[in-house]
Amino acid sequence: MTSKAWLALAALTLSGFVPLASPAMAQQNRDAGADEAESRSESRASHRTRIDPYIEANTIANWQITPGDDVLTYTQLAAGVDASVQGRNTGAAVSLRYERNFAHQSNGADSDTLTGIARGYASVVPNVLTVEAGALATRTSVDGSGRSIIAPLAADDLTTQTYSIYAGPTLQTQVEGVDVSANYRIGYTRVDGPDFVTAGGQPADIFDKSVSHSANVRAGIAPGRAGLPVGVGVGAGFYQEDISNLDQRVRDVYVRGDVTVPVTPTLAVVFGAGIEDVEVSSRDVLRDADGDPVLGNDGRFITDESSPRTIAYEADGLIWDVGVIWRPSSRTELQATFGHRYDSETFYGSFNWTPSSRSTLGIGVYDSIQGFGGRLNNALVALPTDFDVVRDPVTGDITGCVNSLEGLGCIDGALGSVRSSVFRGRGVVLSYAHQMGRTVAGIGAGYDRRRFIGAPGTILELADGIVDESVYVTANLAGPFGRGNYALNNYANWFESGASSLGDAFTLGTSASYTEQVWRNLSARAAVALTMIDPEASADEFLTASALLGLRYDF
Repeated sequence: MTSKAWLALAALTLSGFVPLASPAMAQQNRDAGADEAESRSESRASHRTRIDPYIEANTIANWQITPGDDVLTYTQLAAGVDASVQGRNTGAAVSLRYERNFAHQSNGADSDTLTGIARGYASVVPNVLTVEAGALATRTSVDGSGRSIIAPLAADDLTTQTYSIYAGPTLQTQVEGVDVSANYRIGYTRVDGPDFVTAGGQPADIFDKSVSHSANVRAGIAPGRAGLPVGVGVGAGFYQEDISNLDQRVRDVYVRGDVTVPVTPTLAVVFGAGIEDVEVSSRDVLRDADGDPVLGNDGRFITDESSPRTIAYEADGLIWDVGVIWRPSSRTELQATFGHRYDSETFYGSFNWTPSSRSTLGIGVYDSIQGFGGRLNNALVALPTDFDVVRDPVTGDITGCVNSLEGLGCIDGALGSVRSSVFRGRGVVLSYAHQMGRTVAGIGAGYDRRRFIGAPGTILELADGIVDESVYVTANLAGPFGRGNYALNNYANWFESGASSLGDAFTLGTSASYTEQVWRNLSARAAVALTMIDPEASADEFLTASALLGLRYDF
C-alpha cells in the first residue's frame, strides 16, 4: 500500500445499537450482517433438532413444446436429507439431495446431480469465539454469454454444476473497556460443466474456480465510556480472491476510523474515513504460432504463465462515508451508508423488519469489486441458519431462495452471470417470508449489475467495460390441502448482456406439486412444471412442460 497520512478517527459502538461495519467489512461479510442474523437466530431458537432423511422413486415426462415437438421420459432415483439444529450456542440448517436420472429414449441422456445448501455456526466460547461455515451445490443452465439460469432437465451441453464453500472464526470480546472484534473467512468456488464453446466455435469466458480470503479486525469504545459522549474506534481489513482463469487476482486492503454520534436513543450518525488500496490484475492467454488464443479441452483460455502480471484496475487513496443506524425496536433495524470508494460514489445498507414471530422482511444493498466466487461466498454468508429450501418439484433443483423467518434468503443474483472476469457488482436483494399455521409463503426479488474489468493488452480487454444486468423474482406457497400437502413455485428472470451480439433473455417458470401419505412414512407425489426461455439472440422461444409421478419414503 502506498504510504499516506490516514485518519484514525473512530469506530463506534453506540450503546443499544449494532455498529455499522466499515465499507470493506460490510461488502465482504455481505448484505446486511451475518453476525446480527446469527444473534437473532440464537436468541429466538427453541432447543430443537430435526433430521429428515428420505428416498424417492419417480417417473418424469419432459415435453419440449417449442421449438419442435419432442417428449422424453426418465426414471429418477433420489436420496436426500433436510435437517435443522437450533440450540443456545449452535444453529445450522442443511438440505442435501442426490438424484440419478435414467433416460428411456436414445436421444435422452442419463445424468446424476448433487444439490444442496448448508449454513451453520457453533460457539466455541459462548459470546466470545464462534466458528461458522456454509456450502452450496446447485445446477443451472449456462450459455456462451455467461448467462446462468435455472432450467429443468437442461440439455447436457448447457448444464453445469456450481459448488461453493466457506468457513472461518469470529471473535468478539472486551479488553479493559474496549470492544474488540475480528474475523477470518476462507472460501472456495468451482464451476464444473461440459466444453463451454458456443455453436460458432468461439471461446466462452466462463468462470472455473477461485479461492478467497477475508480478514477484519476492529477496536472501539462505546459512547459514555472513558468520559466520551461519542463512540470512537479504528479498524483494518484485507480481502484477496485468486481466480484460476488467466490468473486473475483481486486484492483490497484498508485502514479506517469511525465516529458514532448518538442523536436520539434510537438513532445514531456514523462518520468514517481512512485509506484503501484496491488492485485487480491478471496474466494473458497462451497464444499459438499464429498469435491465436489457445483453448483447453473445456473451452476456457489457457493462461500464459510466462506473461507478466498486468494491472487491470487500481484505486489507492482516501475513502470516506457517512451513515445512519436506526433501531426503533428490537424488531426493526436500518443501516444506510453513502460515501466515496473505488474512485466513485458508493451506497450500501440493510433493512430488517420482523413485525411478528410469523413474518420477516429483509433488504440488502451491496457494492463491491470481486469475482464470481467471492460474490457467491458473500451470498452464502448472508443466509440465515434456520431455513427450508425451495426446490423445483420435478427436477429437485434449488430455485434460488430459501424460506426463513430469520433474515435474507436469496442467492439468485449471485448466480445470474458466470463470466470469469472480475467485476464491480452493485445491486439489491429482498426477501419476505410469512407463516400462517402450517402454510408458508415466501417472496424473493433482486437486481444485480456487474461491470467487468479486463487488463489492457490482454485477451480480457474484450470484456472490459461490459455490463451484465439481471432482475429476478421468486414466489412460493406451501401448506396442507385435504389429506396431503401442496406447493406452488414461480420464478422469473430478466438477463441483459452487455455483449450486444448475445442479446437479452427472459426466463419464466411455474410449478405445482401435491403429496399425500399412503402408508406410514410412504407418500405418493405428483407434480407439473412449465418453463419458458425467450432469448433475444434466437428466433425460437423455448417452451417445456414436465410432469412427475412418484413415491417417497421418509425415515
